Amino acid sequence: MCRKSLSLLALLLVTSLAATAQQWAKERLDASPRHREYVTLKHGDRSLQAFVVYPEVSKKVPVVVLIHEIFGLADWPKEMADSLAAAGYIVVAPDLLSGMGPNGGNSDSFTSMDATTKAVSGLNPDQVLADLDAAADYAKKLPASNGTFVTVGFCWGGGKSFAFATHRKDLAAAMVFYGPPPSDFSTITAPVYGFYAGNDARIDATIPDTTGAMKAAGKKYDPVTYDGAGHGFMRAGEDPGNTNPANKTARDQAFARLTSLLKSLPAAHSSVAAPRTTTASNRSKQSMLKSVPCH
Repeated sequence: MCRKSLSLLALLLVTSLAATAQQWAKERLDASPRHREYVTLKHGDRSLQAFVVYPEVSKKVPVVVLIHEIFGLADWPKEMADSLAAAGYIVVAPDLLSGMGPNGGNSDSFTSMDATTKAVSGLNPDQVLADLDAAADYAKKLPASNGTFVTVGFCWGGGKSFAFATHRKDLAAAMVFYGPPPSDFSTITAPVYGFYAGNDARIDATIPDTTGAMKAAGKKYDPVTYDGAGHGFMRAGEDPGNTNPANKTARDQAFARLTSLLKSLPAAHSSVAAPRTTTASNRSKQSMLKSVPCH
C-alpha cells in the first residue's frame, strides 16, 4: 500500500474513532422526546452556535448555561443538557469552538480529540467570557425562561463556570465540576458550588486555599468531594465502558445534588460552608490557589 493510501486510512480511522467515542451518549440523545435545536448567537463580529434543549413543563423555568469540557461540544455534553432538561430546566450549551475548527467549522469539524483539546486550550479567555455573556443574555430573554440562570461547567468548563462568577453580577449560581478556581474572588456575587473527585489531587489541591480565600472575601463556596471517583466522573459514570464503580456512584450523587440546588433557585445564600465529603474520612491535600489547566 502506498504512503498516500496509508495516510488516508489513518485519517479515516482517527475520524471514525472521534465519531464513535461517545456513541452511547448520542444514542441516548437521539432517543429523547424533548425539543432540541441549534441557534446562532451574535455578538460583535462573532457568530456563536448553541445547542438548546427544552423541558416538557407548563411553567417558566430557570435556564442552565452548560459549559462543555475541553473536548468541545461533543455528544456527552449534549446528552447531559438533555438530562438536565428532563429534570425540568431549559439548557443552553454554547459551542465555544464555533468558527474555530477546520475551514471555520465548530466542535464537530475536528478530526481528533488531540486537535480539539489543543483548540479549546488555546481559546482567548476574553472571547470565552463574551461567548458566555451572549449565551446568558439569550437565556434570560427566552419566553419560557423565568429570567434566572446558572452556569454548570465540567472540567475545563468547570473552571470557566467559576471564572464567569467573577464577571457576571446577575448569575444566580455557579456549579463547578472538577474545574480550577480563578486567581481572584473579590468580584464574585453568586454562590459557588463545587463537585470534586476524590482521586483528582491536581484539582483537589486547590480546594483548601479556595475555601479560605472565599471565606475571607465573604463569598459562598460549598465544595463536595466524591470519594473514589476520578476526574471526569460525570461522563465516566454514564459510560457503559466505565470500570470504576465509584464514578457511577459519584455521578448519581452529584446529579441529585445539582438538581436539588437548581430546585432551590433563586434562593440567596451568604454563608460559607466548610468542605465535606461523601465519606467520613477526609484526606489532607497540598494547598494550591493558582489556576491550573484542566483536561
